[in-house]
Amino acid sequence: MNLHIETHGHGEIPVVILHGWAMHGGMMEPLCDVLADRCTMHVVDLPGHGYSRDSTLPLEPSACVQAIAERTPPAIWIGWSLGGLIAMTAAIEHPQHARALGVIDGTPKFSRGEDWPHGSDPKLVRQLATDLETDYHGTLERFIALEAMGSRDPMAEVRHLRSLIFQRGEPNLRVLQEGIRILETADRRADLAALSVPSAWIVGRRDRIVPPAAMAWSAEQSRGSYTEIAHAGHAPFFGYAGDVANALTPLLDSFQ
Repeated sequence: MNLHIETHGHGEIPVVILHGWAMHGGMMEPLCDVLADRCTMHVVDLPGHGYSRDSTLPLEPSACVQAIAERTPPAIWIGWSLGGLIAMTAAIEHPQHARALGVIDGTPKFSRGEDWPHGSDPKLVRQLATDLETDYHGTLERFIALEAMGSRDPMAEVRHLRSLIFQRGEPNLRVLQEGIRILETADRRADLAALSVPSAWIVGRRDRIVPPAAMAWSAEQSRGSYTEIAHAGHAPFFGYAGDVANALTPLLDSFQ
């Protein structure tokens, strides 16, 4: 299925790392660098993204988890943004393989609703879907700006993200649209109370895409740890990779 997975690090602790929507595994390099001594990381380019652009695998979380699990050892699964939802799915559906869960600025339900005050404005998701049809590149530029908003130096982070986003080629438009549908419909809230593996929930306090309250709620439901990184936005491993790694330390220490 042409799913690209590359290995980084030389430590004893196996880790699966998953990037966010419209990005690729190379984005996670700052986190990989600080974990390299303790961990061997299996960094995935999700279907339709990066070097997996031509993968025939659907982006649907359960399908992704099954395919990744077939090619990686039992591990700690760490996911950023949409990758966090996929990592959650692994921990919920395959706890024998996803032995611990780290979520970075991810949420079990993306869009706000009457029963979910901690979600993002559903208009944001609908606008992304509409804009992708008419202005692919402009939509990704605006999403990058949204990701960088709230960071200590938004313009510098925008430039950095812009330099990285197409480094492995352009993401597949069909799969980006599939990702939008997943964000609109996925809801794993009810599963978190029964989560059987250790978890860590890490968020930039200035995130403008995933409200920190959603992460705090998820940590409470799953009896996991919760860390806010004060000056970070949606991608806290840019500039604060050491803080993210410190927040993951309890998971690394618990891995058997």
